[in-house]
Amino acid sequence: MRYDLNLLPIFVALMEERSVTRAAERMGMTQPALSNALSRLRLMLQDQLFVRERYGIQPTPIALELSPLIAEALAQLDNAVLGQQAFDPVQAERLFTIAPNGYVEFVLVPAIVARLEKVAPGIKLRLTPYGNDLVETGVMSGTTALVLGRIVDPPDNLIVQHLMDEGLACAVRADHPGVGDVMTREQFETMKHVNIVPPGRMRAGLFQALAQQQLKRDVAISVTNFFAAAEMVAVTDYCATLPSLICRQLMHAPRLKVLPAPVDLGSFPVEMAWHVRYRHDPAHRWLRALIGEVITDFKDKTAATAMMSPT
Repeated sequence: MRYDLNLLPIFVALMEERSVTRAAERMGMTQPALSNALSRLRLMLQDQLFVRERYGIQPTPIALELSPLIAEALAQLDNAVLGQQAFDPVQAERLFTIAPNGYVEFVLVPAIVARLEKVAPGIKLRLTPYGNDLVETGVMSGTTALVLGRIVDPPDNLIVQHLMDEGLACAVRADHPGVGDVMTREQFETMKHVNIVPPGRMRAGLFQALAQQQLKRDVAISVTNFFAAAEMVAVTDYCATLPSLICRQLMHAPRLKVLPAPVDLGSFPVEMAWHVRYRHDPAHRWLRALIGEVITDFKDKTAATAMMSPT
């Protein structure tokens, strides 16, 4: 029997999107064209494959059984083809879509862009929101190249790389009347606080750390990004508990003062994840390596700063 290999990526798109509409958009096809391809898929694989339900389509048992085999076959084909292609970052022109969480966008993305400007001026980045659901980022379908942040419960089709661990510190206004060079537990618990939502996963981690230390926090306002948190602290007597690298950047602002948290709040991981189909893509591998180099530079600078400053 002769197989139409062009139909297999459509099968994967339907499996991952669970929607004919979204699969058609992903493949750059009209819905009638994709429906026609699905009919040929059903004939080729001799099964209904997908059954319509109220909120999309659901795979049949045969489709579920075939899915990992087809995905692996396509990945091996990609590896064989892409492995023969050379990648020259100096000459390359390519757009990568990445999904950083708020922390990564604030701290790491500017350094990544600065490195790209020097070594690969034709490489462009498009940022898409991280959110709380990996599906929304597009990384699970492969439409987004990388997701950067805290990766919780990744599916089997994602590869996750640990980049670094990050701690937490406190920021208050520079002339805060009640806080000197050290913040006590009592001061922390009696102050009003600025909370940040999203990113949701980091927020959950902070809440868990506070609970483990039995440290109370009276949240006066919740904001959606670090810029808003810093400005809120600068004009009030509130306190914000923020990632250490963000606090180190805020130390340059004359209106703010950064202090260690009154108790050890532990750390949270910063990770990078990508779809298995990009495992051996030369351009993708190069971008991942560049991000790793940027992270190494951050670690070295952080260690050097820590030796000169208690915060």
